[in-house]
Amino acid sequence: MWQAVLLGLVQGLTEYLPISSSAHIRIVGELIGADDPGAAFTAMIQIGTELAVLLYFRRDIRRICVAWWQALRGRDGTDRAARFGAHDPDARMAWYIALGSLPIVILGLAFQDAIESHFRNLYLIALTLIVFGLVLGWADKRGAHARPLGDLTPRRATAFGFAQALALIPGVSRSGGTITAGLLMGFTREAAARYSFLLAIPAVLGSGLFELAKAVGGDHPAGTPGLGVTLVATIVSFLVGYVVIIGFLKIISMFSYKPFVVYRVVVGLLVLLLLVTDVLQPVGSLAGAV
Repeated sequence: MWQAVLLGLVQGLTEYLPISSSAHIRIVGELIGADDPGAAFTAMIQIGTELAVLLYFRRDIRRICVAWWQALRGRDGTDRAARFGAHDPDARMAWYIALGSLPIVILGLAFQDAIESHFRNLYLIALTLIVFGLVLGWADKRGAHARPLGDLTPRRATAFGFAQALALIPGVSRSGGTITAGLLMGFTREAAARYSFLLAIPAVLGSGLFELAKAVGGDHPAGTPGLGVTLVATIVSFLVGYVVIIGFLKIISMFSYKPFVVYRVVVGLLVLLLLVTDVLQPVGSLAGAV
């Protein structure tokens, strides 16, 4: 139970930051003797942090959903362009979120076995923490920081979606990938982060509920944490995550991503050191069993 509380705390602290929550769950799980909690456990406790997103952005989400439904019903016209939100930015945003969610859904199903096994190798996680951290730093320095979220287009929404899909590899970071893509496309830090939060909702809730359904049906790898401790970790991640959202959005409005870049590189190098000294094992028993 204490391990579940700690992992829920880690999830809540790291989900929205561009430092990869799944990598931290994998690393901390190994360090505290819980071994690799597994991709299924990670996906399920992310439901907690996404519920925090739903609560924090509830007015935005309601407005987007209402505008999408009304546009679809022909409020702004019965032609295809009107139904796809040509006259309402909130209705367009709903379609952009759906479009941006497709890559991670398709690639997640295609590479499900690798996600649950090979991608959880700590050597790979350490390298992705370092490499994609440096890419984030470069993008933050190079980006124009000029485009508002209203400049989103289908092409840019798709690019965001493929960047999010990179997070199927722990260490890349879902928020880090999407924010990096946004910065490279010239969006402001706030706009990139805001779209990252909204884009995550269908992807993360979908994968979490999918894994929860499998767990309830008894279809999950042996050694996966039980539903009781998983629920505790999910509740903790929700409570902590809500506070982190508020702080993160304030931080990025005033500072660069440099501290997160430095943190990623340091953690990646530390994990490599622990691996070569045999303090950590690259593959947990759960991943090995898969």
